[in-house]
Amino acid sequence: MKAYKLWRMTKSKNNLRDYTKDTIATQPAVILIEDELDAELDAISLPDVPSSLSFKVPIESGGLRLDQALAKLMPEYSRSRLQEWVLQGQITLNGATATSKQKVWGGENLYVTPQSNPADQPYLAEDITLDIVYEDSSIIVINKPVGLVVHPGSGNWQGTLLNALLHHDLALGDVPRAGIVHRLDKDTSGLLVVAKTLIAQTALVRQLQERSVRREYLALAHGDIERGGRVDQPIDRHPSQRTKMAVVEGGKPAVTHYSIVESFPGCTLLRCKLETGRTHQIRVHMAYLHHPLVGDHIYIKGAQKCPPTMRAVLMGFPRQALHAERLGLEHPETGEWMEWQVDTPDDMQQLLKKVREIAHELP
Repeated sequence: MKAYKLWRMTKSKNNLRDYTKDTIATQPAVILIEDELDAELDAISLPDVPSSLSFKVPIESGGLRLDQALAKLMPEYSRSRLQEWVLQGQITLNGATATSKQKVWGGENLYVTPQSNPADQPYLAEDITLDIVYEDSSIIVINKPVGLVVHPGSGNWQGTLLNALLHHDLALGDVPRAGIVHRLDKDTSGLLVVAKTLIAQTALVRQLQERSVRREYLALAHGDIERGGRVDQPIDRHPSQRTKMAVVEGGKPAVTHYSIVESFPGCTLLRCKLETGRTHQIRVHMAYLHHPLVGDHIYIKGAQKCPPTMRAVLMGFPRQALHAERLGLEHPETGEWMEWQVDTPDDMQQLLKKVREIAHELP
């Protein structure tokens, strides 16, 4: 995998912002710039989970559904948590498994065997191979492979980049989110930077907030795009499909610049530069332009116009054709401007090879 870095030395100390002056007490809260949507959840302190509990349903709870009675008996836990325990068979009623909607009449014996939510547990270090492009005492630049989740979350509590980082350097356990300051989607490959110290993390977050970090992606989009451009449209959660993002009036500001790298019949290879870093930003903005990314089955709507021989190749690609190719930033301690670049992964290289071959054969 080819990678290189370029740098510009900052000779004058007057040009170097002194991040070391910030004490821990005065440093801004470190949050993920790429995805702020789960920040509130991370801040919630949940109660300790006991090994087992037993109750007798009060007579005054007679006629209530089981989940309603549980909410009165165990108000320190959320209704959704209690319903999850019922669904998993961790709550029995008179010795038998029950359902949330089952009625109680008072006097029944309840036995609860709680299970901790993975989100409440400390993250584990896991021996997962990392493709490290650059590392020093302040930062790590990683070439993330397709399929690797960056941060633990619903359905992915283990096997993430964060778990790998904790194994790579146990000291990262003392840095919020193990030094992660921005994300790439699970099926997006390429470069991202991790801070190894709190001072470096604060500096990188500020650069992201100031939009001075250079992030460039290669993206294969459906359709014949004639010229480059700029998309300035706000992004937020889709109003009805909550697992998706969308251009939404009143959403968070989002700006993407794109230029043409190579044109093919029915698709176009683009270089996209992020001015902001919203969740799914490039994917949402290109779909907004009616040029969704190849393989992006979340945001593709209906059949895309292209030659039949090309369609079979494009529709068969199993993930969004998106790769974080270039990353540039000011080193948080030295003030150097540093840049890195990595080639597209094999699957995307093979896709482009097939697309070029088909384009060459078409009349």
